[in-house]
Amino acid sequence: MKFLDQAKIWVKAGDGGNGCVAFRREKFIEFGGPWGGDGGKGGDVIVEAVPNLNTLIDYRYTQHFKAERGEDGKGKEMTGRGGKDLVLKVPVGTEILADDRETVLADLTEAGQRITLCHGGKGGFGNTHYKSSTNRAPRRADPGEPGEERWIWLRLKLIADAGLVGLPNAGKSTFLAATSAAKPKIADYPFTTLHPQLGVVRLGDDTEFVLADIPGLIEGAHEGAGLGDRFLGHVERCRVLLHLVDGTLESPTRAYRTVREELVAYGGGLAEKPEIVALNKIDAVEPRALAARQRSLAKAAGRPVLLVSGATGKGVDAVLRALWSVIAEAKAPA
Repeated sequence: MKFLDQAKIWVKAGDGGNGCVAFRREKFIEFGGPWGGDGGKGGDVIVEAVPNLNTLIDYRYTQHFKAERGEDGKGKEMTGRGGKDLVLKVPVGTEILADDRETVLADLTEAGQRITLCHGGKGGFGNTHYKSSTNRAPRRADPGEPGEERWIWLRLKLIADAGLVGLPNAGKSTFLAATSAAKPKIADYPFTTLHPQLGVVRLGDDTEFVLADIPGLIEGAHEGAGLGDRFLGHVERCRVLLHLVDGTLESPTRAYRTVREELVAYGGGLAEKPEIVALNKIDAVEPRALAARQRSLAKAAGRPVLLVSGATGKGVDAVLRALWSVIAEAKAPA
């Protein structure tokens, strides 16, 4: 299934049904009077978060959604049937934005969460509604009110406990594959990962958390360089970031600062999130050079730097436990 995390759609609630003009005509009943029923209410447009979806591909090829119209009123004071509500199902973690792409209408972060985006129009009154002592035979009936309509943006932000960030080829996909059952594409060229990946990491028998891998960032990503920074939204909900730095680079400090600058430029509180820094690919670096790069990176980051090799598994357990300590602290009740 193709991964799609943004979609623009048009939604419209159902129009209300028209009121009816009718009169009672029965044998032996003189002056039967008005007998027209009201129109039915139009259906609402509802968005619901469901747990078994992980992409917005359903809204890629169909962009117009319209709820059912209410039925018109009928004689014998019969009110028209209300229109059926239209329920749009989206993945958990979907954000609903107005057409300006800035105003947040809803943030569906739990399965079963619902929001009514557009309300159906009210049904029009039939002529029975206008009966009075001075107007015994009204011939007035109202049309139904139009349903609300609007353009909206759907934006999916994956729900994960920890997020992987770093330059392309920093070994993020290898780390995800080594720590979870996820099978991301792994190759020795940049931008192997083209869309976010999720994996469930298990520590022991009763401890697990969700780890998200996003495409690598390069300098100028916030201006659209490379794959841009649009996928950073998928780590906005993470409790901690794991910043992987390629240990085979001549200047891991520069690589670290490049990614940090992109996080700051993106905003969304990413630069303030707890961060675990790890020097990856230590199996391909000589011990003396590795020690020097670890010291320089720790000085630039202002925190201890862990050593890890996703390919051999060395240091992986220590990194996972460091992530879990932050996650467990964040999950603990205040």
